[in-house]
Amino acid sequence: MSADAGQVIIVSEGECEELVGRAQAFEAVQDVFGAMARGDAYNFPVVREAIGHADALYGFKSGFDRAGMVLGVKSGGYWPGNLAKGLTNHQSTVFLFDPDTGRLTALVAGNYLTAVRTAASSSVSIAHLARKDAKVLGMVGAGHQAGFQLRAAAEQRDFEKVVAWNPHPEMLPKLAAVAQEIGLPFEAVDPEELGAQADAIITITSAFEPLLMKGWIKPGTHIACMGTDTKGKQEVDAELVAAATAFTDEVAQSVTIGECQHAIGSGLIKEGDIATIGAVINATHPGRTSDDEITLFDGTGVGLQDLAVASVAADLAAKAGKGQHATL
Repeated sequence: MSADAGQVIIVSEGECEELVGRAQAFEAVQDVFGAMARGDAYNFPVVREAIGHADALYGFKSGFDRAGMVLGVKSGGYWPGNLAKGLTNHQSTVFLFDPDTGRLTALVAGNYLTAVRTAASSSVSIAHLARKDAKVLGMVGAGHQAGFQLRAAAEQRDFEKVVAWNPHPEMLPKLAAVAQEIGLPFEAVDPEELGAQADAIITITSAFEPLLMKGWIKPGTHIACMGTDTKGKQEVDAELVAAATAFTDEVAQSVTIGECQHAIGSGLIKEGDIATIGAVINATHPGRTSDDEITLFDGTGVGLQDLAVASVAADLAAKAGKGQHATL
């Protein structure tokens, strides 16, 4: 994104929602995953800490995409008490800089973009790794991001049904309403039944213990684990990770803060057993090789995803004459 000298564009949450849809997010995330795998884009080390107040986690994700000429940082985190205040638990802002000068060019609201880019990430994995004949989509989790995940995933395969489970079942009706909106039958089930029915599964929770076990998953399933982004978090059994062909957005994060951290720590897999989704996108890795293979995508959430969708939002806002402009 470029701007006049000294000008910063500020793009609001509402403008991001208006300008950046699922198709734009999918393309941006797929492109940046491919760039990462080619070595054309890289993430900087993540800072993520408990701040000792409001049970909040706060941090920074940053990186540089040389292919797209996008440089920046996402600042924000997770405040678990926000829903009671009428706010989303995830709060963030993206700062974009001119790679040629280091000058700040854009401030972009990050809450909606975080949700849409996370959904794009799992849908990219479904597009490249799920069986073409996948008919039942399983959803583990029913929080704020689950609806985004469901809408994005439904566009990648001809799903005929959604089965879902959430640790807090009273939250499931909101997800059921999304399924109804997009024309898919919805069934609330227990986790074991979910594994028995689903051809593709998305986990999007804040769990610190496995919610899906290896023995519950049928051959040929694709699983997108989207909730584990911090040391200690876990959504699926480590033995399930070991039994699957594992892919991720970034291996360094997968083995330290992602779903694969537990299988690595238990010695069930090695770092070299994990491939990047970018390699599949670039056709340097075959991806799924059989209908019976279980594939797993460890979506840890990389800063370059945020920068990619924020750059799209800033560019579209500038072209549409939207956003506020300030001079520093």
